[in-house]
Parts: sequence; structure tokens; C-alpha cells
Amino acid sequence: MAEILRREAVYLMFYFSVQFEQIFKYWALGMVVGSLISVFGKEKIHRLFAAMQGRKWGLAGIIPASLIGIASPLCMYGTIPISASFAEKGMEEDWLAAFMMSSILLNPQLLFYSAALGKTALAVRFINCFLCGITAGLLIRFFFKKRKFFTFKGFGKTVNRDTDPNPLLRFLKNLWRNLKATGPAFLVGVALSALFQRYVPAEAMAALFGKYKGFGLLMAATVGVPLYVCGGGTIPLLVSWMDNGMSLGSASAFMITGPAMKITNLGAVKIILGMKDFIFYLSFSILFALLTGFFIDFVLI
Repeated sequence: MAEILRREAVYLMFYFSVQFEQIFKYWALGMVVGSLISVFGKEKIHRLFAAMQGRKWGLAGIIPASLIGIASPLCMYGTIPISASFAEKGMEEDWLAAFMMSSILLNPQLLFYSAALGKTALAVRFINCFLCGITAGLLIRFFFKKRKFFTFKGFGKTVNRDTDPNPLLRFLKNLWRNLKATGPAFLVGVALSALFQRYVPAEAMAALFGKYKGFGLLMAATVGVPLYVCGGGTIPLLVSWMDNGMSLGSASAFMITGPAMKITNLGAVKIILGMKDFIFYLSFSILFALLTGFFIDFVLI
């Protein structure tokens, strides 16, 4: 028995080390870039969004709003307060919807980290998140003209923790907070991918997420919700699943429903939407994930 356990531990350590070596550089680069943008670029990005007010961009404003949302390094609980401040100043709700939706789905750190999935999957993730933000803005503009969609009463102003007068120390402190926030999830993700590789047959993963694409899409969109705790923890799983046959459409669906319906995010979204619009948000996230996944698997590829 002891020999069997020792042998299994050796196998698991091998799979863990392979996954760690494959993904670590992307995770580390993502952390560094994310901290650099958070410390030195965050205010400029948000001022750029605020500067859009007063300009007669109309419907076209949702395009830069979605791009700025992706560029913003804030998490959900940082995105909502900054959006509340924009709303107080009269920012159009369709622009806010585009900004918030794309910001929820993607940020610079996760974008660099997603490079571990390959160039095609990286491009698909960026385009999907950008289009999801635009689609959210369009829906708010055309279907919620007569009433407010967002209610920001439960959120106050964000507290800026990057205040050290020394720029280098300010960056290092942010990087340390980033490491503490994403490091455990990254290690758990690598460990889970090692377990999948060792104990889940590749044929089973191919059948679940690849062979039957329609069923795989539904499974990916569903599995994305409970498994998505942190973006940094799901990349190793996606790398392992895609290596074992997961279709690009299923991966795309997972990358939409995961962050959009992450348990910790849903509580914040519920506060600013109310039950009726909250259900609309959930339905939109699932439907967009399934439609884009279907297009990728059955039309694009």
C-alpha cells in the first residue's frame, strides 16, 4: 500500500511540475503587467472613460467603453464603485453596461495569463469579451430606455491602496497583494489539472467536451459557474482540458459564464440590479456564452 501511494505521489508530482512549468511564466507575466497597470495606469484609464462624457458619441460610445473595461485592472468590487461614480456624473447607461460587462469578463492580467491557452484561444477570449460588452450596451440602449437599469446605492467610493510615495515600493506592494490573491488559486488550479491528467482518461474528456460538441457546450457553460473561483486558477484546468479534446467553443463558453457568474461576483451584481434585472443578466450571460460557443464550433471551425 505504501509503495502504491509513493508511486502515485511521484506521478502526481510529475504532472504538477509539467503543468507548473508550462503555465508559470504566463501567470507571472500577468501579475507583473497587472500590477504595473494598476499602479501607474489605472487612473489614466478611468479618466479616459470619464472624458467620454459630454461628447456626442451616441451609440458608438459603447465600443471604446467596452475596450476601456477590458483595460481596467479592477475586480468586480472595484469596478462597481467606479461605475457608480461615473453614473453620478451622468454617464450613459449603455456605456456603463459595456464597460462593466467587459471588465467583469477580462482584465489585462487575465489577458496575458490566457496566452497559455494558445494564440487562437487568446484571440477568441479577447474578441468574445469585447463583443459581449458591446452586446450588453446595445441591449441596455434599446430595451431599457424608459427606466434605470443600475442602482448603485449599496456601493461607496473605492479606497486606493496604492499610496506609497515611492513608486517602486508602491509597485512591489501591489505585486505582493496580487501574489497573495492569485497564488493559492493558481497552485490549486495546477494541482487539479494534475489530478485530471492522472485519473480522468483523455478519452472521457474528449467525449465530454469535444466529441459531442452541443452537449460539451452545455456542460462547459454549466461547469464554469461552480469551478470559476479565480481566473488564475482556471487557466491550468482549461489547458489540460483543451489538450485532452475540449473544443474551442466549449472553452469559450466556460470563459464567459465563469467570470460572469462567479459566486462572489453574483452578490455584487444582485445589489445593483434587483431581482428582475438580475435574472436578465444571468440569462444574457448564459445565452451569449452558448451562442458564441455554437458559432465557433459549428460555423467558424
